[in-house]
Formats: sequence, structure tokens, C-alpha cells
Amino acid sequence: MSEDIRPFRIEIPQADLDDLRERLARTRLPGQVPGTGAERGVPEDRLRDLVEYWAAGYDWRVHEARLNEHPQFVTDIEGQRVHFLHVRSPEPDATPLLLTHGWPGSVAEFLDVIGPLTDPGAHGGDPADAFHLVVPSLPGFGFSTPLAGTGWDLRRIAGAWAELMERLGYDRYGAQGGDYGSGVSRELARLVPDRLIGVHLNFLLTFGSPEGLSEADRERLAGLERFTSDMGGYMAIQSTRPQTLAYGLADSPAGQLAWIAEKFTEWTEDGVDRDALLTGVTLYWLTNTAGSSAQLYYEASRTWGRDEPTPVPVGVAVFPFEAALPVRALAERTEKIVHWTEFDRGGHFAALEQPALLVADIRKFFRELTTG
Repeated sequence: MSEDIRPFRIEIPQADLDDLRERLARTRLPGQVPGTGAERGVPEDRLRDLVEYWAAGYDWRVHEARLNEHPQFVTDIEGQRVHFLHVRSPEPDATPLLLTHGWPGSVAEFLDVIGPLTDPGAHGGDPADAFHLVVPSLPGFGFSTPLAGTGWDLRRIAGAWAELMERLGYDRYGAQGGDYGSGVSRELARLVPDRLIGVHLNFLLTFGSPEGLSEADRERLAGLERFTSDMGGYMAIQSTRPQTLAYGLADSPAGQLAWIAEKFTEWTEDGVDRDALLTGVTLYWLTNTAGSSAQLYYEASRTWGRDEPTPVPVGVAVFPFEAALPVRALAERTEKIVHWTEFDRGGHFAALEQPALLVADIRKFFRELTTG
């Protein structure tokens, strides 16, 4: 392993946690128009309950300790600090695999899949399906801060991931991602196709004409339109004025909570465990990354529409309560699809909602590629 890589451990000062609780105790809610509900945003009664639990019931130290159970490191790539988990399998011939989160995610969303992926024999699986995991925090997210400068779009991040894997001594590996992690994984395949075994995705936006599509696929295209219009307010703001938005979110934990909790309501089947939600939100709060994480939308929007074909095998896991469902016929125009699974439950945050299904699909996809 390169000497440029330094061990890292999460150790949040108690003063920061005390400040968070004091701010939560002083939360001022805006009120809500009578007769309205979630169609206008997070309902006030739901946010009040979450704020009260965050202040008095949630214990960050429990989740900090759980994150610290896994080896963590930081390194500098192109002047940007990159934080990552590096969890090696007890199986020496395990397949190296990059897991990349998106927004409003973090490395914490993968905690339930790390054990089964790295040590399947201890989790009822076949040791031959083991992976060495590298789980980085996107630039500007979590402990990959501060954001060193402009220009960190998906392709540049993919280049940083390629450099990271080289520093770790991995010449050939797989990539997996959802949300923006999907885009980074696909860009990685375009940049270093000779190093990628395959790319597994649990999120894929597909665009194109409805002509010739089945009725079911036409409905999926309509869902994409709803995602980019009615549900896309957050995207428009973060893609155009992330700095202005950041002032409110960086100063109000309740505001940061509402901004993220909305997505865990709209993009999931039944939401996620309260502690899992609050661990992610607390990471954003404690690292003050509301603004720096939103910059990814600003950068990505300026290079949007680069749809060169992905030259390596691609597997797609489709969870039905995803924000927008992909159309396979359209995906095959730009992706080398060799694996496609339609599940009957789960949504956008698959590693949190349906970790067993996601793990099984990742194993199956890479098993087919590595064993023929």
C-alpha cells in the first residue's frame, strides 16, 4: 500500500455533539398550511418527531463506533483529501470491489453489506464470492473535505478512484454504485476499461423516445419525467445555486434533516430505520458538508449528456420504489448489459433497505463474470 495513505479514525469532539443538541433544542419550525401534506415537502409533524428523537434519543457514539470497526484511511489525490474504508476479505483470492455512494448518501449506508460481501462464509454464503472492499467518500462529502476546488465532476472523481485503486495495489477490480455512485462507476469503466471486470448498478437513468416501447416501459419514462420535474426541485437548486442553499443548511440542523429526510421518504418503499437516517444526516452536519456535497450537482450539470458507451459488462439491479426506473431497451443503447434483475421490493437506498437482495445480486453478477 502506498505511503501516501494514512490511517484515519472518526473522533468527533464532544463539544460538537453538545452544540448540535443545543441547536436542536432551539429549533423554530415554520408552520404548515392547513390541509396540506407531503406533496409540498416534509410534513411538520414528521420533522418535529425526528428532531425530538435526534436531540434526546439518538446516540452518535454508537454509530461512530460501528464505523470505526472498519479500517479507514485518507489520501490526497490532485490536492483533494479522499477518505475511504478499506476492508479486506479473509479470502486471499477475493475480488477487489469499489462501492460508491451518492447524494444524500455516505459510506455509512454500506455498513450492512460490508460483512456479507467481504466474508460470505461467515454470513451463509460461498467463500468464493468474497470481495476486498474499497468504500470512498465522494469529494466534498463526509471526511473527504474540505473540497479543494472546482471541477470535481463525475469523470474527475472516476480518475481519482482509478488512482486510489492503483495506490492500493489493485490492478483489476469491479465497481458498484447507486445514485451518483452509478455515474462515477460508469465513468470509471470508460476511463480504465482494461482494469474493470464489470460495473454493477442499482440506479440508472435512461432517456429516449417512447416510440416502439411497451406500455410498461412508457410508464417508466413517465416516471422519469415526474422525477425530473415534480420531484426535482432539490436538483435544480443544487445544480445552480448550491452556495446560497448551504447557508441555511449549515446553520440549522433541522433544515439539514428536512432536506435529506424528504429523499428517504420519496425514494424508498417504507423509509429506513430512524437511526440509519440520522447517522447519515449527522455525518453531513458534523462535517459541515451541506454546501460542498451540493457542489457535485453544480459540476455534474455542466458535463451532463456525455453518453459514450460503457465498454465493460454492466449489471443492473432494479428496485421498484426507485425514484425513476430504467428501461432496459434504452439502457442497451449505451450499456453493455449482461445482467438485469427486477426485484419486487426496495427503493433508491438499496444497501439500507434491502441489503440481502443487493448483496446476492452483486455476488451473482461478478460470479458470472469471473467464473464464466
